[in-house]
Amino acid sequence: MRSTVLKNRTTIAGLAALLGAVVLAAGCREPVGPSPEHQGPGLPRFAVAASGGIALDQQNGKLGETTTIWQGFHPTNPHLGDAVVVTFYWVGSTNIIARVYDHLGDGTPVGNTYTLVEYVTGGGVSMATYVATNVQGFPEGTDPNGNTTLVVHADLAAPIQDGGISLSSFTGVSSVTAQALGPHQSASGSGSSYPTIADPGALAVEAGALTYGVTMSDGQGVDRPAGFTTIGVLTDPTLWVETDYAVQTSAGSVDPRWTWYFNAPHTWLASALVLHPAATQLAFTVQPSTTMPFLTIQPPVKVTALDALGNPAVSFNGQVTIAIANNGGLLLPGKLSGTKTVTAVNGVATFSDLSIDQVGNGYTLQGAAAGLSGAVSAPFNIGLW
Repeated sequence: MRSTVLKNRTTIAGLAALLGAVVLAAGCREPVGPSPEHQGPGLPRFAVAASGGIALDQQNGKLGETTTIWQGFHPTNPHLGDAVVVTFYWVGSTNIIARVYDHLGDGTPVGNTYTLVEYVTGGGVSMATYVATNVQGFPEGTDPNGNTTLVVHADLAAPIQDGGISLSSFTGVSSVTAQALGPHQSASGSGSSYPTIADPGALAVEAGALTYGVTMSDGQGVDRPAGFTTIGVLTDPTLWVETDYAVQTSAGSVDPRWTWYFNAPHTWLASALVLHPAATQLAFTVQPSTTMPFLTIQPPVKVTALDALGNPAVSFNGQVTIAIANNGGLLLPGKLSGTKTVTAVNGVATFSDLSIDQVGNGYTLQGAAAGLSGAVSAPFNIGLW
């Protein structure tokens, strides 16, 4: 079975080459990359989706590190504002990563913050996944000399026998790490035959969210989880690594399960995490209704933050302000009273005590939040009609 899997992978890679896919060849040269003998197999490159929402932007990776672990987004940097997900791998049973930071190819510090999300170990191998959101401080595009390539770097507390890194960047992720990061978990296990299932466990997701999954083993041959797209595969004589992702079309639960093709005792590791989409716009999800002057508008008006695909952005917890857009006062302009700025909870801002003092027809309200496209309500009246 393992030979069939490897043959299929080779066939797929050949088709990708015929279609003009950009592949990192084992013999490629890059000023911030490894020596050729330490490169992993080719990694596919993806274009940013034009339709909005979360999309894979750039990626890279390598194995064969022993004293530090680092890699650049060569040849093309991510877009400013991307989220960067980086997983480090090494032979060893303790977390020996002293710090994670970024710099340009010429050594210039960049300064984005990388947050440890998951560390897992088993069977003498380890991996750790970090996330940085809203990355800044580097030029977009391609630098053939590598001087301005964005490099992510891990200093190690002790040398290792073998290690490596997978880099991936995603557009459309919430810009604040605390808001962007959803559920995450890891697991380890072992097996000696096909199929051996690597499963970090199910994660709750909302529509439009990203699930990033990674598995690693000292064995060889693996099938990705159903519904996932492969970001990259890295192999050397010691380690086999695969990273995958999926963007959810509806809210629910995701359970990434990899199938390993073991023919002798081996250990597997698996991690998965959810990243929430960025809020881009507001919408009135409970419209203002006709009521009498000075009385509270019921039910409470609600304004919801949405992502680029129109899904509720449940990670948004910013402030939303409401005001009169069209003033329909018949005799005098109406005045809006009540709490007009509230903090969204799970993406929803609820205005529970609004009232308008003047009779009129065709009033509308507008909602606004920093960095988001505003929204205008449906028309409503103040009075008996």
